[in-house]
Amino acid sequence: MAKRKRAGWYFILPSLAGVLVFYLIPFGDVVRRSFQRAAGDGFAGLGNYRQVFQNAAFRLAAGNTIRFVSICLPLLLILSLGLAVLLQRQKKGRNLWKSAYLVPLAVPAASLVLFWNIVFDKAGLLNGVLDHFHLTGKDWMNTDAAFWVLVFSYIWKNLGYDVILWLAGLLGISESVYEAAKVDGAGEWKSFLYITLPHIRPVAFTIVIVSFLNSFKVFREAYLVAGNYPQEKIYLLQHVFNNWFSDLSVDKMAAGSVLLCGVITVFVMILQRSWGE
Repeated sequence: MAKRKRAGWYFILPSLAGVLVFYLIPFGDVVRRSFQRAAGDGFAGLGNYRQVFQNAAFRLAAGNTIRFVSICLPLLLILSLGLAVLLQRQKKGRNLWKSAYLVPLAVPAASLVLFWNIVFDKAGLLNGVLDHFHLTGKDWMNTDAAFWVLVFSYIWKNLGYDVILWLAGLLGISESVYEAAKVDGAGEWKSFLYITLPHIRPVAFTIVIVSFLNSFKVFREAYLVAGNYPQEKIYLLQHVFNNWFSDLSVDKMAAGSVLLCGVITVFVMILQRSWGE
């Protein structure tokens, strides 16, 4: 038995070594630097963390990011689950719809940005349509509307992927369970509440985590459209870290990274406690 246990460790040792060298040790160095001055000479204590919290750009970006995630995540989960339930009931053409839902994932970020410029520019297609109906247009990406363009972009890009993930969980539920519920007099809503939702809880945990992580990728589109300093409603945490990196503000960047990792870890732990198995 002891030999078998040692053999198991030998198999996972390369992976553990990779995690240690490429993840744990670098992160430990980031934590160390978060308590040092920018040049690395001298102990700063909690000074770097105070600078981060007092930084107006960080507070603006944190607020925008929280607002973005709190709006996009529930919208995406509800819409994708609803479409997955409809697709589950549709027997004919299901594979065709599944392929159609995945098309947005194949669209490169640069192409999506080109579409944004064509539609939402001050002289773009949307303003042209509004002008045709004698309505006043505006420079959409330089107004508060830019935030909702970003929301739409995120949902459009990730909706199909989440639908496929939900569908994988839904198709794993036996039809006989639903038939037994119908015999007992359960309607569609009760079947959904007491059969579907409990069975897809493990899948839901995975989908929420994946969708949450994908929300950070929307920075690519915002950056390609407006650069380092976009309209303030779409100024996200990624912009702050990118600008700190350009300015070589290692102290603030390290402290901010530790804070962000802490928030994400707490979020995942709460989710795991609530929905995970």
